[in-house]
Amino acid sequence: MKTTKNTHALRLALACGTAAIALLASASAFAQDADGATRLEEIRVEQGDPNGSAAETGVEPVRGIVAKSTRSGMKSTTALTEVPQSVTVVGREQIDDQSPQKIDEALRYVAGVSTSTYGTDADTDWFFIRGFQAEQTGVFLDGLSLFQTGFGTFLVDPFFLERIEVIKGPSSVLYGSGNPGGFVNMISKRPTEEPLRYVETGINSFGNGYLGLDFSDKLGSSDVMSYRVTGKISGGGWQTDHAKDFRGTIAPSLTWSPDDATSLTILSSYQNIDLTHTSTGFLPYVGTVVDSPNFGRIPRDFFYGDPDFDTYERQQAMIGYEFEHSFDNNWTVRQNVRYANVSLHEDALYANGPSLVDPTKIARYRFAHDTDVGLLTVDNQLEGEFATGALQHSLLVGLDYRHYNIDQVQATGGFVPGDLDIDPQNPVYGNVVLPGLFDPYADNEFKRDQVGIYAQDQIKFGGGWIATLNGRYDFVSTKIDDRTAAALGSTDTDNGKFTWRTALAYEFSNGLTPYVSYSTSFNPATSVDPDNGLPDPDVGRQWEAGVKYQPDFMDAIFTAAYFDITRENVVKSEFDGKRFLTRYYAIGEVDVRGFEASAQANVTEGLKAIAAFTYLDMKVVKDLRPELVGNTPVQVPDLTASFWLDYSFQNDALSGLSVAAGVRHVGKSWADDANTLRVPSATLVDAAIRYEKDNWSVALNASNLFDKRYVASCQSAVSCGYGAGRTFMLKASTSF
Repeated sequence: MKTTKNTHALRLALACGTAAIALLASASAFAQDADGATRLEEIRVEQGDPNGSAAETGVEPVRGIVAKSTRSGMKSTTALTEVPQSVTVVGREQIDDQSPQKIDEALRYVAGVSTSTYGTDADTDWFFIRGFQAEQTGVFLDGLSLFQTGFGTFLVDPFFLERIEVIKGPSSVLYGSGNPGGFVNMISKRPTEEPLRYVETGINSFGNGYLGLDFSDKLGSSDVMSYRVTGKISGGGWQTDHAKDFRGTIAPSLTWSPDDATSLTILSSYQNIDLTHTSTGFLPYVGTVVDSPNFGRIPRDFFYGDPDFDTYERQQAMIGYEFEHSFDNNWTVRQNVRYANVSLHEDALYANGPSLVDPTKIARYRFAHDTDVGLLTVDNQLEGEFATGALQHSLLVGLDYRHYNIDQVQATGGFVPGDLDIDPQNPVYGNVVLPGLFDPYADNEFKRDQVGIYAQDQIKFGGGWIATLNGRYDFVSTKIDDRTAAALGSTDTDNGKFTWRTALAYEFSNGLTPYVSYSTSFNPATSVDPDNGLPDPDVGRQWEAGVKYQPDFMDAIFTAAYFDITRENVVKSEFDGKRFLTRYYAIGEVDVRGFEASAQANVTEGLKAIAAFTYLDMKVVKDLRPELVGNTPVQVPDLTASFWLDYSFQNDALSGLSVAAGVRHVGKSWADDANTLRVPSATLVDAAIRYEKDNWSVALNASNLFDKRYVASCQSAVSCGYGAGRTFMLKASTSF
């Protein structure tokens, strides 16, 4: 039955996309010559990093650690200084230098982002952008949404990416529903123009090793087709005792370029993961942030599950394409399509706060879920450049479609006091009497369709002025079929929402570009109220004033911005003890004012520097509980700062040797809504040393070099996560 539904959705979206692409192509007919002939203009596909990675069509590759252009912030290739929002690009070279193994680790040196907020976790990337949780509604791959809800998460390994772009602030005007803090857009590796044969292997201090392969070349004797196959297999231990994993991913891609004006790239991937849980999260405040009078501090490597009873299985597959064709007079038509599916099964024991029977132990409960997700996205675009008098226009119009389907069952068991208790100082495993599961508290199928029509005009005038105008209207249809014992039945909700952005900037000849912008967002709810159905979508608005500087005497980009974000209709929950139901209300409001600054510079030959600083003042404005008004939401650090310096020796004696060091500061945050439990700040040190000779390279990275013990954040008094301890990563690579 699921296959039939997904097939129907695929046909519907492709039909919609085909019709839209035909409409857009016909709309561009006015760009033809008077005699009706169409001139095809050149599209340049430039090389990416030194090992041969290719960038998106038209986007200038990241050189060293400095990016000059992006497509994420405007959906069209635009200089970073001309995007009227804060944008940070983490390029392939920075990823290679810092050796992150997860996406949240790759964002550690990005202004406005706090990462790994639930501690170390092998199956989820956790991060906040400008104070708002973003890993569910703020993740994109190649410009197409990877929307997540419940436990239907998508995982992407940094090894398979060319670059990661972080756009700060509301962006619904281009991408539809999303949170007001911003989003992350991951750019996949693509076939290269020159042959690429790259092999990388590594192992960390927990015994988790990997082998990665990356090959690209022309397909046979063809001059118009090229392929790339990227694969990685890994397995071994993690930070917590008894935790282990085995995972493999392969990502084939194919590019067809029959002429300079046309390209079609097919992108696909398949991933399989089998792991015994590794998480330093979901532990009580008393015992992590502060000592427990009964058992002191819980060890950071404490495994609260049971190795004989711990199941996590993931299968994830994606396939899609990017089509682009340029007509004469600078008009281009694009269609991007992807279908993604992930199936997960989990059954394990989780920590549940201090024991109610023995204060020297931790209580546990059983949690299980089966989740199947299908996500189809289609984005059609028409982009062109033209002049009206003294105004130079870069116009983008588009129509996109998103179909999301999740079929999920979640259940718990084992809440009898004392039955599953475990001593965190002297845990004993293997003697668990497995409790049965209660009736599922969640058993439903959630379907959402979103169709958006959008337009953007970037106007240059007056020798340096840049005005940006955006408008979008979304139609959102949601259907939820509840199958629980106390089923609410079927809920059908339709929403329509207009979002917009306006901005003004001035580009000085010395590389300085100040700007001011206003943008909005919306995000439909996913939890159903038993009486009133789906709450209203939450909405966001942001004022941002900033400056970007790209000097002509150094290969660098410096940015600074002040922002004020208001998020309304935040869904708040309240338990109805009389009916044993959780009620949901779109009543909350949160305001965040902040300042962020960043710098990325190839300072001199061999010297690279990254710096980031963020200050947030976040307050609850409205809540179901009036006593919480004026408080700061949990998990949000008031200040984060980082600095990374990387130097490659240039003299003959030490040629090929590089050293690097970084400092990260995570400010204090709150562990409870009442703001009575404080999570202290922490300062961490990272380091790296590399040696390259000919086509060989070996590197040793260390994160949290001095093994600082700290809590990353707490969601509540019984759900805190230790930050990652000292981790060494030794890797070697070769290209041939």
